[in-house]
Amino acid sequence: MSDNVSTGNALALNRECLCTTIDPAAMRRELADVLGNNDLYNSICATRPHLFSATAVFITPDQVNSMRAVIEAVESVIGTSTYRNVALAHASATAAHDPRNPGVFLGYDFHLGAHGPRLIEINTNAGGALLNVYLARAQKACCAEMQGLTTGPVALASLEDEFVTMFRREWRAARGELPLTRIAIVDDAPETQYLYPEFILFQALFRRHGIDALIASPAELKLHDNRLRHAEGTIDIVYNRLTDFALSEPAHATLHTAWLDDLAVITPHPRAHALYADKRNLFQLSDPEWLHGASIEPTMIKTLMSGVARTRQVERAQAESLWAERKRLFFKPAGGYGSKAVYRGDKITRRVWEEILEGDYVAQELVLPGERQVQVEAESTSLKYDVRCFVYAGKIQLLAARLYQGQVTNFRTPGGGFAPVFYPPAGTME
Repeated sequence: MSDNVSTGNALALNRECLCTTIDPAAMRRELADVLGNNDLYNSICATRPHLFSATAVFITPDQVNSMRAVIEAVESVIGTSTYRNVALAHASATAAHDPRNPGVFLGYDFHLGAHGPRLIEINTNAGGALLNVYLARAQKACCAEMQGLTTGPVALASLEDEFVTMFRREWRAARGELPLTRIAIVDDAPETQYLYPEFILFQALFRRHGIDALIASPAELKLHDNRLRHAEGTIDIVYNRLTDFALSEPAHATLHTAWLDDLAVITPHPRAHALYADKRNLFQLSDPEWLHGASIEPTMIKTLMSGVARTRQVERAQAESLWAERKRLFFKPAGGYGSKAVYRGDKITRRVWEEILEGDYVAQELVLPGERQVQVEAESTSLKYDVRCFVYAGKIQLLAARLYQGQVTNFRTPGGGFAPVFYPPAGTME
């Protein structure tokens, strides 16, 4: 790291620090310790070479505090009946079911540009939390500036316990003091999923804490005697990694019934997605007139106006004006996920524009991401990054970044992938 980089200058660190901070040997040891072998580490290296970046992202305590304030304001608005009535009015019928558990691993995604952190979306099946715990533990301090930095309000050594406690809280919220016996980590063809390594790590984590765990596809689940079951036994909790957020696809009919008839605790679930992750919800969260009309406190409105990217519906009636403004906009499907079918306005063609008008899209003001200079094959290159806050019950557990090139995060960029986010405790940054 350059000697002329002042301690705590996050912009300078991101611009000038080209050090490789990840320690591959430490990562190998971390995974071997929890799994008993190096098979998973070797598989990641062979099949997912851009899952982890070799460097870290630096931010400031002020940026963390700004993100926390936005999250608290969003949670406050979502807690109002006025907001919920609007959000559920355009949601699927399955979202009408109201469980007692809030849902695990909300992902609040921010771009950290020149005007401060701006929330660009919220996800309810945010992946990567456990992977980022092991990644952050495998970092080495390349200089004095990294000493004493943190990755979030929960200590790294405590995060695994924090995650297990979160699932136990989900269970108690729905089932009280009944014993939690088994968790199923469920996704379509789970072994083919890009984040399948995380499924394996969660399975091992649950088992270390005395909870049986299995990885399954929805086709392996059955209903019998008013319980959700697998060949290995009754399922208490479904850790839901599906992208069928409403559980409406025919292949997920068993889970659909289990959800509506409360035959298992499903987390995250359709109602959480409807309240948090449908991108149409950003209309209300970024509209000062609506927020005033909903009697939201002025201080919270101010926080949301400065911290949430302004978003509106794409309608054919406004096609001409939206096309004229397209270079300042980003277009996303309302129910989209994983950066699929999203377009930066200055890159779209007339053909794509027609598809956007025919689809259910939102237009969001273009908020440029932060940039991180990295070393790739002896060459310095600039990558974009976003910051994800993993949140449960309104509280941040962990911060992580995703480094990439192109329009959206993609895990295909040399030098890119998940990266730990480091910042000093409040009051220590110059």
